Amino acid sequence: MSRLKVAILADYVEERWPSMDLVAQMLVTELQSAHCAAIDAKLIRPRFIRFNSVARFAESTRTKSAFNVERALNRYLRYPWWLRGQREQYDLFHIIDHSYSHLANYLSPAKTVITCHDLDAFKCVLDRQAEPARSAVFRAMTRHVLKGFRRAAIVTCVSRATRDAIVAAGLLPLGRTVVIPNGVDSEMSPIADASSDRELEKILGPVESSTIEVVHVGSVEPRKRIDLLLQIFAGIQRKFRDARLIRVGGGLMPEHEEMARSLGIIDRIVTMPFLERRVLAAVYRRGSVLLLPSDAEGFGLPIIEAMACGCPVVASDLPALREVGGEAARYCAVGDVTAWVRAATELLHNVRGDARRIDDRRDQAIVQAARFSWKDYASKTADVYFALAARAGLRPSES
Repeated sequence: MSRLKVAILADYVEERWPSMDLVAQMLVTELQSAHCAAIDAKLIRPRFIRFNSVARFAESTRTKSAFNVERALNRYLRYPWWLRGQREQYDLFHIIDHSYSHLANYLSPAKTVITCHDLDAFKCVLDRQAEPARSAVFRAMTRHVLKGFRRAAIVTCVSRATRDAIVAAGLLPLGRTVVIPNGVDSEMSPIADASSDRELEKILGPVESSTIEVVHVGSVEPRKRIDLLLQIFAGIQRKFRDARLIRVGGGLMPEHEEMARSLGIIDRIVTMPFLERRVLAAVYRRGSVLLLPSDAEGFGLPIIEAMACGCPVVASDLPALREVGGEAARYCAVGDVTAWVRAATELLHNVRGDARRIDDRRDQAIVQAARFSWKDYASKTADVYFALAARAGLRPSES
């Protein structure tokens, strides 16, 4: 049987980008489930190499800089070298994370698809003033990544806002872009899962109706605006003294910890690592409200995940987030802490006082989230593969 052999090029697991890992895994799972008759999809990536000399440096300095050196060696040397040996094994290559676009420099452009989640990785080249502290070496590496990005035959974009930003920046013409939104997996559900809920209770304690639990999911990179999150939560906590902030995505940076202490909320924050999907769903179900105060997003996956679990959302008023949250979320201007506190506390008063109103908002959120599915994501991506194969005159491999 002739099938199109497609390599899904994933991030190194060691880089700890759960959202990128999720997209790669869900795409492969859905392709293998619903499209296996026409597409032979395989998730591939090389083994992450540890370098003894770098490891010794890391031990002596106890800093993250050593891992960054190791990361760069694996990304920019190891991965391309390994990829050269894979080029004849597949008909098409799909780079899931646009920050790995340098890999396209080692592939045939006609056989390459890249998924773009946002333009943050290219910021220091597209807007030099935005990141003036970046070194010449870092900018050169970014230009190398951007060169690969522009070589791709097709770039799939997770939102219209991301696609519009690509075209506006002059990176690609409209005709070489396709909008394919991310999905929500079945783990994200308003229906309680006893096993996951019990596991979460071991960490957070039992659910108490009197406790307000404000949720934030994401990394601590600058655009996530953890500083604003802390200020907003401090305002909420002044109105709801029993409120606590559940932050999923690792510990706070030292400067954030200092801010939390100065705001008097350090003992009201629970930090958790990135969690298994089923346990994360339990967090969303427990949440009184999800806050996403980022100043830049290409999609905003926590929004639809939270809504799928019935958790109300307040998000930054950004085109991509409005595109995802629709009328089911509330939006505030980035940095307007007063507006954020007002919006969140209004929702929280509803949670405690007007069951019918919160049920209506919960139902609206679940309906909005249902518009996004990994099944649709894979189906639309498969259409891209077929169109690209036809355009390139590719003959599917015998498998």
